[in-house]
Amino acid sequence: MHLNRAMTLARSLALAALFAFAGAGGGHLAAAESGQAAASPPKPLHDDERILSPDDRTATLARSLIWRTPKVPIAQADIATESKPLAELSCKFKLTALGGTTPKFDCDLESGEEIRVKYGNGPEIPAEAASTRLLKALGFAADDIVIVEKLRCFGCPKEPFSTMKAVEVTRAEPLYKHLIDYDDYEEFKWVAVERKFRARPIESEGVEGWAFHELSQVDPKKGGAPRAHLDAIRMIAIFLSHWDNKSENQRIVCLDDTWQDKTPCAEPLLMLQDVGATFGPSKVDLPEWEQATMWEDRTTCRVSMRELPYSGATFVDAQITEEGRQFFGAMISQLSDRQLTDLFTGARFAEKRGLFQSPRPVSEWVRVFRAKVKTITDGPACPSA
Repeated sequence: MHLNRAMTLARSLALAALFAFAGAGGGHLAAAESGQAAASPPKPLHDDERILSPDDRTATLARSLIWRTPKVPIAQADIATESKPLAELSCKFKLTALGGTTPKFDCDLESGEEIRVKYGNGPEIPAEAASTRLLKALGFAADDIVIVEKLRCFGCPKEPFSTMKAVEVTRAEPLYKHLIDYDDYEEFKWVAVERKFRARPIESEGVEGWAFHELSQVDPKKGGAPRAHLDAIRMIAIFLSHWDNKSENQRIVCLDDTWQDKTPCAEPLLMLQDVGATFGPSKVDLPEWEQATMWEDRTTCRVSMRELPYSGATFVDAQITEEGRQFFGAMISQLSDRQLTDLFTGARFAEKRGLFQSPRPVSEWVRVFRAKVKTITDGPACPSA
């Protein structure tokens, strides 16, 4: 480190004093300096979203797409190259508000690009890495996740996530920004670097993202996704055990680069955004993932998430059509054992995480994946749309 221990201790003591002061009312220092209300927490990354009225949001949902033909045929997707970890990366710490519970922070690369870094030894990093790569290979929109072996963050505190949470709660951002030393750095091992899917987010007053029960509002007659595509996104959610599907974990985006604020988006798209709670109700848990069923009732092709945490959150019971089953089954069965091996190896599924979880061989993950696919492709036909 560039700072000696005395300087590091001094900064820690200053930070502790800062939080104590802010909690006692010091968070209003910015108001005293400017004569205005206390400063709000810093905005998160990617704040270029368009805010729609409730009626405009309803009209946008009706016209939304779900799936697009992959640029590379599924059987030819080079998952090995996409999954290859990056040896090292450097970035500059960025003050932003952080949601959720997964340890993370935001950072600027030397190029000026903003990235989100997720760190720690939990299962969310491998789960999200594998899930996003699978989604993209199949033709669903997803964020880009790159595993980095060593990330050097200039200006980072030792625990950036908990530090930023404390800064946000105490409204101490105006003070804390003066304590950041960009000549100092912290190193993080085996992190996930997230780059958002490149399309402008669409939000609404009081609603962030979209919920699974809103899929019924998508209308093919108005240009929205056909029923087979709606069934496909339901089935990939069931397949992954994507139970943490509250609306903010999905995103509505506009694929039209020329979209102007006062006009409707010509190509709205629904995508899964945060898919770290996948591959088993407890996340990256092979026995649990193997036991999680695709169908509540195979004879009627009924699907449900009621047995998953939070009763499946926004997912509502649905009947999959034969067109949807055939469409999704034909897609996911194209993936080869080689591609699946690359998928789970690149996401480090065989590496130990935490004290109580035993890693399982990649070959076992491939076996269970194949068995789940058979429960989709085999058996009687579903009711037709």
